Amino acid sequence: MAGHSHWAGVKHKKGRVDKQRSKIFSKLSKEIIVAAKSGSKDPDMNPRLRSAIQAAKVANMPKINIERAVSRSEKNKDLNYNNLLYEGFGPEKVAIIVETLTDNKNRTASNVRAIFQRFGGNLGESGVASHQFKQVGVIRIDRDKISDDDILELAINIGAEDCSSDGLYHEVITKKGGLYKVKTTIEKKIKGDISSNIEWIPINKISLNKEKTKSMVNFLETLEDDDDVQNVYANLEINDNLLEENSI
Repeated sequence: MAGHSHWAGVKHKKGRVDKQRSKIFSKLSKEIIVAAKSGSKDPDMNPRLRSAIQAAKVANMPKINIERAVSRSEKNKDLNYNNLLYEGFGPEKVAIIVETLTDNKNRTASNVRAIFQRFGGNLGESGVASHQFKQVGVIRIDRDKISDDDILELAINIGAEDCSSDGLYHEVITKKGGLYKVKTTIEKKIKGDISSNIEWIPINKISLNKEKTKSMVNFLETLEDDDDVQNVYANLEINDNLLEENSI
């Protein structure tokens, strides 16, 4: 099973949570609120809420913050967020998908469009970039919880599509519809919280030189810094050595 490189994985491996802790906590809280509003307040009865809480714990979000977010879903009945997806192309024709969670569609659309334009990119219609990606389930596990060989064997036995071990995490890739089953099986073998999500990974990737890659990563990070943006995906090949050299 060969590893893959995409922006969502890179940002986890490079520990961006530590650099932007308060902003990350805010976005995690928003997802918990939406998940709690969508069903039961009991994580065992609400898979989306369970995943949101686990992601918060993996990011070392304090327990009180998690409880406060669940509570807000009950107290603020009029607080509603919409999941909006934006597609377009950044500099060098790199395909971009932006997932947002917002209570103001006009604000979000304006902000995302302005960032694209500032960096020489363009937003497009629905489908303009997503056909260059596929949606899969992604499970990330701390490498100190299980060895590289054991997680690979487990991933093969439970029918995962891919498994790679790099940096701080093991990354197990599943079919979109098989995420819950695979994650549940892994949880029986590994103690503690693991993060999981449905993500977009590129079918083919674009390689750029050092300077253009630095510019692209600056663009991606600027998008992620927007309060309404939850996730950003790009079909960009990012070299880990380049990231470490430039502390991206």
